[in-house]
Amino acid sequence: MRLLPILLSLSLLPLAAQTRPAPKRKAAPVAEAPAPIPAPPPAPKPKPRVRLDTSYGPIVVELEPEIAPITVANFLRYVNEGFYAGTVFHRVIPGFMIQGGGMAPDLIEKPTHGAITNEAPATFKAGLKNLVGTLAMARTPDPHSASSQFFINTADNASLDHTARTAEGMGYCVFGRVVEGMDVVLKIEKVTTVWRRGMQNVPEYPVFIKKAEALEAAAASESRP
Repeated sequence: MRLLPILLSLSLLPLAAQTRPAPKRKAAPVAEAPAPIPAPPPAPKPKPRVRLDTSYGPIVVELEPEIAPITVANFLRYVNEGFYAGTVFHRVIPGFMIQGGGMAPDLIEKPTHGAITNEAPATFKAGLKNLVGTLAMARTPDPHSASSQFFINTADNASLDHTARTAEGMGYCVFGRVVEGMDVVLKIEKVTTVWRRGMQNVPEYPVFIKKAEALEAAAASESRP
């Protein structure tokens, strides 16, 4: 009978005192997934280069096919056909530019393919301007008359840049730049010039383009700084 009071007293104790819960286990920390490593940006596509072997030494130009696709394709067509071999720089103006790519030493113009569209509005918008060392297409007063002839600027010639879609403002399309041999360009710029066959600024002694050759893209990219 004495057990009853003890049992009654136990029943009055808080439940927590009667049954202790098992200690809670701490949940294992969830490992966070590592952040994905972004893929490296694609390597820039090598730009085509052309070497002009002149009687004063080699000149290497790098072209802009993404910005001036029509003009670059046209220039490379003449290069690959061997058109420029034996032509001359027939117009040289110190402090301005040297021009060639269309005439034989006797100043007879070689037959060419048809004229191309002047891409100067797009190239100028993309930042290609007639600055020292840039390569641009030569043409007549007709904005869309360029064929094979080109010139290399030896000064910053803003007057040749695109300003408007008019005959006067169309400008001259820049499609590349000299990356090697600017010293050769400046030597050519300093040659003595004369009047010949009704033309002014003709070198007294022919300045030849012996050969124009497209360089391998891989080799060109290796030499880029």
